[in-house]
Amino acid sequence: MGTQDDERGTVEDLPDPQSGTDVSSARGAHGDQDEARRAALVDSLPRPSADTPLLAELQIDARRRIELRGRKFPRPERTRVITVANQKGGVGKTTTTVNLAAALAQAGLQVLVLDNDPQGNASTALGVDHRAGTPSIYEVLVDGSPMHEAVQESPDVPGLWCLPATIDLSGAEIELVSMVARETRLRTALDAYLDWRDTQGLERIDYVFVDCPPSLGLLTVNAFVVAREVLIPIQCEYYALEGLSQLLKTIELIQAHLNPELAVSTILLTMYDARTNLAQQVAQEVRTHFPERTLRTTVPRSVRISEAPSYGQTVMTYDGGSSGALAYLEAARELAERAVPGATTPITAGATGGPAQEDQQ
Repeated sequence: MGTQDDERGTVEDLPDPQSGTDVSSARGAHGDQDEARRAALVDSLPRPSADTPLLAELQIDARRRIELRGRKFPRPERTRVITVANQKGGVGKTTTTVNLAAALAQAGLQVLVLDNDPQGNASTALGVDHRAGTPSIYEVLVDGSPMHEAVQESPDVPGLWCLPATIDLSGAEIELVSMVARETRLRTALDAYLDWRDTQGLERIDYVFVDCPPSLGLLTVNAFVVAREVLIPIQCEYYALEGLSQLLKTIELIQAHLNPELAVSTILLTMYDARTNLAQQVAQEVRTHFPERTLRTTVPRSVRISEAPSYGQTVMTYDGGSSGALAYLEAARELAERAVPGATTPITAGATGGPAQEDQQ
């Protein structure tokens, strides 16, 4: 967090409201000056060159650091509920969930992470307690306990909250089968929690991220029903594309029967290695099929991203100046500034069973 705080004094200082100065106009003038200062710093950097790839990477990181550190992201008009899903394991679902959440919280937003994976890795990365017996998402789903009794604030990032997962969640799939309204239990609990915050006079939650297990069972169905948006992280390897068609078919079924407002809003390319032809080909294919939904930002392979969870942190707090942290910060900014596609432009699975085609309207 220290890496972000260094520039806050210069980026966010506002005139004293008691001085008689109009705060809104001063804020606008200050923002214009800040943007001009950022632009001047970026323009002063040498241009990246393909002849020196390592230097080019360092220059790109320097530009990102100048453009993003200390910046506030816009608040959405209403709470955005985003499920991060891909039934293939190892594509970066949990890593993407916690780091986007931390990046948005560091940028001044209120963010809630629902750890819906029995492995509890998101809870570990956010530094919250999820030992056996801790109030968790299991009690919320199976016992109907109020969500506010289990939600914890991350000790590393103010404004970042987490509903943890414990080992008990591993048995929830079986227990949910016989329950009434088994597919909507998470949505009901989240709606009640957001209403509770409102009645308590607490600040509105801007983003809710739901981390899913690498399967398409009842836990994932609950995650699809609670959300309005789906974010799909795709590893830049061939196998990651194979399961995408099945995932999109599942989302279509959810749209048809349980949640017509659900839409695939975002695709993020992870573990990208620009040195390999395969990664470039996968990225090109995904962008060809989903041009409007694929973020411009790609997340590189990064040792820092891999190390951070072992310290009970996200990469945003573990090493905020690393290339991985800067990539997630830029992706979070892009996510915050993008318009949310509506369900009028659905993604449908391709007839050949390969990567899905996007309807062009």
